[in-house]
Amino acid sequence: MKRFLKILLFFLILVIIIMFYSLFIVPNKLETHEYRVEAPTLDESYNGLKIVHFSDLHYLRNLNKSKLDKIIDEINLINPDIVVFTGDLIDVDFTPSDEDINYLTNKLKEINAKYGKYSILGNHDNDISLLKNIYQNSNFILLTNSYDIIYNEKNIPLFIGGLDSVSSGNANIDTTMSYFKENEDISYKIILVHEPDYTDTIISSYDNINLVLAGHSHNGQIKIPIIGAIYTPENAKKYYDDYYQLNNTNLYISSGLGYSKLNFRLFNSPSINLYRLVKTDIPS
Repeated sequence: MKRFLKILLFFLILVIIIMFYSLFIVPNKLETHEYRVEAPTLDESYNGLKIVHFSDLHYLRNLNKSKLDKIIDEINLINPDIVVFTGDLIDVDFTPSDEDINYLTNKLKEINAKYGKYSILGNHDNDISLLKNIYQNSNFILLTNSYDIIYNEKNIPLFIGGLDSVSSGNANIDTTMSYFKENEDISYKIILVHEPDYTDTIISSYDNINLVLAGHSHNGQIKIPIIGAIYTPENAKKYYDDYYQLNNTNLYISSGLGYSKLNFRLFNSPSINLYRLVKTDIPS
């Protein structure tokens, strides 16, 4: 009986430690994950291009002002060329006050990027009018089945397209890629999508997409060592880890900065991603 009680006490203490760790330690950490992205078709003038990718703030659920300050400072410390945000800015279960909106807008405005800042919508982004105002006032370009062409100092174009939320039923890769109906002058193409499982539709329609950046999965908000993600949301059932090589396309998925539904993280810290595009030779 004593042995049983000791074992029970041990597991009870272990559960308490894990819960404390997942509730108070992991959510307050911030990591930067750096990736080297080989880019054979990239123009030499873009070699070393730095893209910062952050996602899934779910602002107001667990992100307070001090956490947001830390995130913005970390992004600017990298001195990025391009910044992208892949959806779920404000958690759907919370209604921001005017003060919240002003603070969030001003902090996003502080982000510096040499060539531009881009955002897309996620499944939590219901108040489209509000979000459009926030992004416009913070100098982010909101891409909803649309694109932008970036030009560097040598006037070399770079394509970046962004999809509307898949969960809303409005995502349309053909509209996003409409530039290429009449043009084929851009050799490196980036697509932003919130829900990563839609990548199959993207690459089945266009086999020349070089880089897809997504969010939504949080890489599995709760992870168990060896086992991996315990749960991922709809539209992130097939692709949810941080990286996949899909034919000629690199798919990277952000672990996100906030959380949704379950108010804790386990073995999966909030993070931002830094991609360094490296010009490499085209395989023969």
